[in-house]
Amino acid sequence: MHILVADFIITTLASFIAVQARTTITTFPKATDVQDNVIPWSGGIIAAWLVIMAACGAYRTEYLDAGMAQYRAVLEGSTITAALLGISAYLFMYPLSRGFYFLLFLFSIPALLLERFFMRRWLHHERYRGRFRRNVIIAGDCDHIDDLAKVLQREMWLGYDVIGVLTREKARRRIGSVPVLGEPKDVKAVCQRTQAEAVIFTEGSFSRAYQFNRLARALEGQDTELIVVPALSDISTQRIRISPTAGMPLVHIEKPQAERAAGWFKRSFDIVGSLILLIVTSPIILTAAIAIKHEDGGPVFYKQRRVGRKGKIFECYKLRSMVVNADEIKAKMLADKNESDGVLFKIKDDPRITKCGKFHRRYSIDEIPQFYNVLRGDMSLVGPRPALENEVAAYESHVHRRLDVRPGVTGLWQVSGRSDLSWEDTVRLDLYYVDNWSILQDVNILAKTLRAVFSSSGAY
Repeated sequence: MHILVADFIITTLASFIAVQARTTITTFPKATDVQDNVIPWSGGIIAAWLVIMAACGAYRTEYLDAGMAQYRAVLEGSTITAALLGISAYLFMYPLSRGFYFLLFLFSIPALLLERFFMRRWLHHERYRGRFRRNVIIAGDCDHIDDLAKVLQREMWLGYDVIGVLTREKARRRIGSVPVLGEPKDVKAVCQRTQAEAVIFTEGSFSRAYQFNRLARALEGQDTELIVVPALSDISTQRIRISPTAGMPLVHIEKPQAERAAGWFKRSFDIVGSLILLIVTSPIILTAAIAIKHEDGGPVFYKQRRVGRKGKIFECYKLRSMVVNADEIKAKMLADKNESDGVLFKIKDDPRITKCGKFHRRYSIDEIPQFYNVLRGDMSLVGPRPALENEVAAYESHVHRRLDVRPGVTGLWQVSGRSDLSWEDTVRLDLYYVDNWSILQDVNILAKTLRAVFSSSGAY
């Protein structure tokens, strides 16, 4: 309801702005009759627009959490509205102002998308604060329940609080900190007793496919949502297509996208983006260089050998944020100072970092020269974290998949916690990116990077 009201306000305001802008622009002829032709029909246009967006799914609550479905629904509904309005004006020979028509959708569509973006950010923020959360029960075998519970605990923005589990492994009374409330067959009684708002079924909930529908029938009269976690992980919805065949929902999975992530389209995007960013950030680089030189008189830039796509070694450029002999000191600290749980080396309060370096690292200013690496083709704007040679040497076999694409100045690791992430989570995010690449995901990561940089979360 709140989104519907917000959409009504935005489309009404966009209509008013379009009328006012049209009357002041002389590019189009006959501006004097705009208000007479538009205002009588504006209410109907807005109402039809909202109805069409609703039919496209723009107000479905399951689209609020994540993914592109809600944005696609807004674009689809707005496009259909624009097409119907234009066709209707043509067929009935109505003198609708072309300028108004163009300006209306030019103002309103970006505003509607931004509204969805900020509404989602607000919802996630409120869930972190404990509001708009739902009590859920997880059914399945203990290992899958434990894996899912950890994800829900880590991704607090999803808004799920696990209050109990259902498993056929009768010997267990608790899984982690969550009590075992019964078996999957007890789902109806348990939901009535706990007032759970959703039940999540994982692997092991039932031994035969038809048994799930029996469990679903038991909950038909209750206000409890049913959620199924398939035996799939780290696959984006863009790669999934479901087709019903003989009563069975067959899930078709597209192949991983690593080859496309190394293609010409992404490379063109990197070249244009890095050029623009180098020009825009050049005053910041100059100011930072003066500060670094003034602090200790050492070199401004720091070059480090990194492993790029297909194992190619390149020189990665950064603004120097540590003392001149940082590498020598690191060799002495590896044994007892490393705080990483994997192959990475990281210390939260690293004594090698200079005063300027601490500020530059906090806001990722030290990484700006990497845009030059992007321009050269060593790196990409978005991709897995660029690895050191000794880190690659310690990789497990499946982790080498990270090297199938160019490393990135930013990536999912950057917008999901930066240095606060464990090594396991860093690998998982990087591999997810490689397998599920899309240009829309790159744009989304770049937008989130700005927020992560300014919040300085996990930066050290």
